[in-house]
Amino acid sequence: MDSIWRKTVEMPRFAPLDGDLKTGVLVVGGGLAGLLCAYWLTRAGAECALVEADRICGGVTGNTTAKLAAQHSLLYSRLLREFGPEQARLYLEANRGALGRFRELCREMDCDFEEGDAYVYAREDRRKLERELEALEHLGFQAELVRTPALPMPTAGAVRFSKQARFHPLKFAAAIARDLRIFEHTKVLELGPGKAVTNHGTVTADKIVVATHFPLLNKHGGYFLKLYQSRSYVLALENAPPVGGMYVDEGEKGLSFRDYGDFLLLGGGGHRTGKKGGGWRELEDFAKQYYPQAKIAARWAAQDCMTLDGVPYVGRYSKGTEGLYVATGFNKWGMTSSMAAALLLADLLQGRENPYEALFDPSRSVFHPQLAVNALESTLGLLTPTAPRCPHMGCALKYNAQEHSWDCPCHGSRFGEDGRLLDSPATDNKKFR
Repeated sequence: MDSIWRKTVEMPRFAPLDGDLKTGVLVVGGGLAGLLCAYWLTRAGAECALVEADRICGGVTGNTTAKLAAQHSLLYSRLLREFGPEQARLYLEANRGALGRFRELCREMDCDFEEGDAYVYAREDRRKLERELEALEHLGFQAELVRTPALPMPTAGAVRFSKQARFHPLKFAAAIARDLRIFEHTKVLELGPGKAVTNHGTVTADKIVVATHFPLLNKHGGYFLKLYQSRSYVLALENAPPVGGMYVDEGEKGLSFRDYGDFLLLGGGGHRTGKKGGGWRELEDFAKQYYPQAKIAARWAAQDCMTLDGVPYVGRYSKGTEGLYVATGFNKWGMTSSMAAALLLADLLQGRENPYEALFDPSRSVFHPQLAVNALESTLGLLTPTAPRCPHMGCALKYNAQEHSWDCPCHGSRFGEDGRLLDSPATDNKKFR
């Protein structure tokens, strides 16, 4: 189940940590957000090291569909309604700025970067699209309503952002990682003020960034209530006609489309981790109906951390953890969100002001309807009298027949049938009897 990205690049390798280390900044986690944070800090002359428990980009980054866009579904009408125009404008600016930084960096490397239009389509309700356009106009951004997008099934139209982009995420990550101070196969066992105890030595640091997808520490920040995880699935199809742009359904369980070379990447089948969903079967059924001549060249799945309000948590880990920072909750838009997070953290870690600090503040209000949903799922998971249990916080695991894994509906940890840890926040393998 390797993604098309993993099949077409060889990532650089780095030795494990060998003994104790002292550094100015320690980044924990070698996905795109961690790599970019280390990249900007190193480029600014800061002393920085990064530790990764396995291989860099071995998790979510290698399973993305790699869209670079400031268009994050129909988000701006909701941000305008719930946050107000200033915060909605800042979110748009942060992601447009992130796209611009990718554009600058990709000029210097071979990572299959190409510009293209991004679309959010609706299957039935065009009024949702019109509300989004009204919100964008209020924010001073020019978007367009496309009445007949180039998709194989009927739609009510789409909102188009022009001059967005796409790329090969692992070719990009490999290029920025080569000159960084990275230690692979170096797992953090204990995280405390100014230090991280790993399986190969202790790292002391003035400041520490947790970029591990789902944050490591349960007792600070309340991330086990502020986040849940969602799985989504991708097929790489050969002999399917290209769609030209990048498309995503406005509905949470809809389909996404983008071209990569001779492949059409068809995404969807999503569901909350630990719950039932369409998975690859849903995508296969769609492909049989609309692309009967297509052949499946690759399939893979991704897992995303979802926040209470649709905005990532980036900044100080919590009010009670001095010198500790976090980047998480990218809500299925991990590429531009990783860049925006890394730029913000690089400023905070160097004592510089950043206009997006309050917008992404992890300690902002938690009073959103999703909080009650997360709390209910956690309660049900804890009270369900079945085995096996998740070692993270004790919730009942559910068997995922499509992926042959045991998944936690509370916080999203996943384990193979042999007990091997597949996804955090759990940190160790599970012993099945």
